Order: sequence, then structure tokens, then C-alpha cells
Amino acid sequence: MLYWLTALSDGGDIFNLFRYITFRAGGAFMTALLFGFLFGPPLINVLRKRQGKGQPIRSDGPESHIAKTGTPTMGGLLIVGALLTSTLLWARLDNPFVWLVLFVTLAFGLIGFADDYAKVSKQNVSGVPGKVRLGLGFLIAGIASYWASVYHPETLQFQLALPVFKDTLINLGWFFVPFAMFVIVGAANAVNLTDGLDGLAIMPVMIAGGALGVIAYAVGRVDFTEYLDVHYVPGTGEILIFAAGLFGGGLGFLWYNAPPAAVFMGDTGSLALGGALGAIAVVTKHEIVLGIVGGLFVVEALSVIIQVLYFKRTGKRVFLMAPIHHHYEKKGWAEPQIVIRFWIIALILAMVGLATLKVR
Repeated sequence: MLYWLTALSDGGDIFNLFRYITFRAGGAFMTALLFGFLFGPPLINVLRKRQGKGQPIRSDGPESHIAKTGTPTMGGLLIVGALLTSTLLWARLDNPFVWLVLFVTLAFGLIGFADDYAKVSKQNVSGVPGKVRLGLGFLIAGIASYWASVYHPETLQFQLALPVFKDTLINLGWFFVPFAMFVIVGAANAVNLTDGLDGLAIMPVMIAGGALGVIAYAVGRVDFTEYLDVHYVPGTGEILIFAAGLFGGGLGFLWYNAPPAAVFMGDTGSLALGGALGAIAVVTKHEIVLGIVGGLFVVEALSVIIQVLYFKRTGKRVFLMAPIHHHYEKKGWAEPQIVIRFWIIALILAMVGLATLKVR
């Protein structure tokens, strides 16, 4: 919205700053951060009063989680609100990719909100049936995947770009749409599975979002893509503003989610943010790189898949408890120890993912 102030510029005044994506990204970061600090306390108070007993705690979970009984959920509303406000204020609203990522974020956020509401109102951990959640998720992802393909350059439409291998594209044809759907839905649910300890999910999401924001900015500039030998996708630079808002909103939320958490992000936040990461990866043609940048989420999801499949086959468990962060809790690791070490792993993986921009 503020981008249109450039119409008042003569090229040498303060309004000219709004032409620059990096300046507006900084504004989006500060806006989202301030949104979190300003609206965090009143939102938490409202959630605490409305939810009463707060988020239901799994009876088969780690014993230490019993102490978290009464903590309100749906804190993702704070992050999504900060994201929406900062993006609408600072991004170019004539950019289709901005609206695509916002659409995925809000739509998955609504699925998560319905799930959280069902859990809180019924005071059980079931929520919305898994098949319904997946069905709605794939519907949203299908719309977004086709949307992205329509606005990609003709040479990149329905193509899978491979990291490291210069100029390598695999023509998936219409199979690109289900592939991209899997990326978006998989990312949403992987982040959802990771959100099991105070502060565990939000920092890796911020790290991955920041890395994808840098990638989006790079592939949206001709000079950068020529230097890095990556595929040019016009318009993706504006996604950096969304990523900056995600980072600022995430920090604002982390202030209240740091151990011991005053609020949980819930499925409202985890599904929305995971879906956003998947959408950015599809828009920027970096779907495979998302598996590196978001490698921590991949490991969390795989730990659940491996546990379920192995148990069905043998009746035994690979991990003491899945997802894998609960395995380490069962082994006696303190919650902050797990969280901080997982943050470090997420940062390392993000750096490796960014390195694929230059390693060709």
C-alpha cells in the first residue's frame, strides 16, 4: 500500500525510498514486530478468558507437559495478524505472488483455527478429522499450485528446477501441480508436527522464512540471477517483504512463547506458517531447496512416519516417542536443551540451503 507513495516522488526525496524492496522489507519487519508487542498481551488475555482450561494436553505425552495445563492456544492469530498487516501495508498489492502466499497462509490458518477451536471446545486432542484437514489442505494447495504456474515465465511453467545443477529443468507437465500440492501440504503438516515444545517451531520457521525471503529476492532480480546462474522469476522479490513480516511477527510471538510459554501458536499458526513456506518455495521454483532449508521439519515428519509404519509392521517402536523431539524428552533432555539445539540445526540447514544459490 505504501509503495504508491512513490507517485509523489520526484526522485530525490523520502518518497523515493518506497521504491526499494529492501527498505519496505525493513518497514514490514518493524511493523510486524510492533504488532506482536502491542497486541500480544490483550490477545493472550482474551484467549485465556475464552478458553478456560486452554489447550488439551495429551495424556500419553511426556510427564513434564502436565505443568502446561491451562496454557491458551491459537496464538498463531498474533503471527498471522502481524503478517497480514505488515504485508498489506508495505508490499506491492499488484503483485500476484504476494496474494498467492497470503491466500495460502490465511486459508491454512483457517483450517488450523477450526482444529484448535474443536480441541478447546471439546477439551480433547482430536480436533478436526485428519482426512478433512488433508482434503481441505490439498484443495487450497491445488489452487495455489496452478495459480503459481500461470504466473511463472513460460519457460518455467510446470518445470522442476534442480539446485546445484546449472540450467537443469525437468518438465513435469501437469504432474507439477500435484507435486507442488504435496510440497505445500507437506510443509504445513511438518511444521505442525514440530510445534510440540515452547519456542521449538517458531524460530526454525523464522530461519527458513528468512532464507526463502533471500532466495525470493535473488531470483526476482535479473542481475542476481545472471550472477548466480539461477532461474529468473519476475515479481518474486516482493516476497522478501512477506518474509520480513514473518520474521518480525515471529519474534513478537516468541516473546510470549519462550519457555515457559504464555500462549501456544496452535494449529492456527503452525499450519499457516508451514503452508506459507511451501508456497514461497513453489513460487520461487525452489521446492527441493525447501527440503534442505526446512530440513528440521522434514526430520520431524519422517520420525512420525517411520514410527507409525514400523509399529504397524513389528509392533515395536523405533523412537521412545514421536515426533523426535519427544524422543529426546523421554531420554531425559531438558526442554530448553532440545529447543536450542534444534534451533542451531535449523540455522545450519538454512545456510546450506542458501549455499545452493552459488554452488553450481
